Amino acid sequence: MGDKGFTTAVLRWFALNGRELPWRGIGDPYGIWVSEVILQQTRIDQGTDYWYRFMERFPTVEALAAASEDEVLRQWQGLGYYSRARNMHAAARQIVEQGGFPKTIEGLKALKGVGDYIAAAVGSIAFGLPAAAVDGNVYRVLARHFGIDVPINTTRGKHAFEALANELLPLDQASAFNQAMMDFGATWCTPRSPRCIDCPVAETCEALRTGRVNQLPVKEKKLKVQERHLTYIYIRHEGMTALRRRPAGDIWQGLWEPLLVEDGPMPDLSCPLTLLASGVKHVLTHRIIMADFYLAEPASRPNLPAGYQWVNEQEVTDYALPRLIERLLAKLLHE
Repeated sequence: MGDKGFTTAVLRWFALNGRELPWRGIGDPYGIWVSEVILQQTRIDQGTDYWYRFMERFPTVEALAAASEDEVLRQWQGLGYYSRARNMHAAARQIVEQGGFPKTIEGLKALKGVGDYIAAAVGSIAFGLPAAAVDGNVYRVLARHFGIDVPINTTRGKHAFEALANELLPLDQASAFNQAMMDFGATWCTPRSPRCIDCPVAETCEALRTGRVNQLPVKEKKLKVQERHLTYIYIRHEGMTALRRRPAGDIWQGLWEPLLVEDGPMPDLSCPLTLLASGVKHVLTHRIIMADFYLAEPASRPNLPAGYQWVNEQEVTDYALPRLIERLLAKLLHE
């Protein structure tokens, strides 16, 4: 089976085994784009629920562009990687200013937060543009089938796999091929326990022939995970509490949090502090957060550090909060 045979086999497999997903077949570049952004770092079962809720709240790109950043972040809450939501919001405003979705790969890549993969995915699926969309699933399928051991997280690897995917791409069936490769990698040629026995391209799979299925694809070693210690103090005074919006250039940019102490002394709030949780672990990319959570109930309203503001306790959940803060606030229910 040559390259053409591989493409034909994967397309035939997709016709019989492709997943039924709510954004497939809708022909709406906005809905397709939203799905691709959500699924960048999210499992498809969780991502599907968020897609439905997001599309209900912002049914058009115009609705998304008209929303405030807080509204968008609030809707995104729990998905993590919040720069995706901020970038999508900014891109929506670009699209509206331009009068609609760009219909070229270059135009799509000019949108905030849109790289090669999303541009190719949206471009091919929504507009039939002949561009291969190469994500983690595609890397894995190609690395195994063609026996490629170039690390996929290097510039050389990225260029090599994109070139191969574009060679395999049938120009008149770009949408079907891209979706076929995504689905084949996600459901058949999976990271663990791939279905090699009944794989439609098993006879020509180099990794299967050489016993390297579990060794491919290859990645260079990751950066060392760093641990970070945060202490939060929830101040409660006459039905009010203190929050601040996290600054740019750090984790959770633009989200809200209670009084934070990091690498410094505990503040004097003229009242005892009640420890509600200690050593709460929260895992991020390249970071492990260890958090302590205290409750302070001062008799008089203390002065707040710069950037903090008083808000009604009843309205705290109206603010876009990091998942860790949601978990810590839940401890208040058990104080």
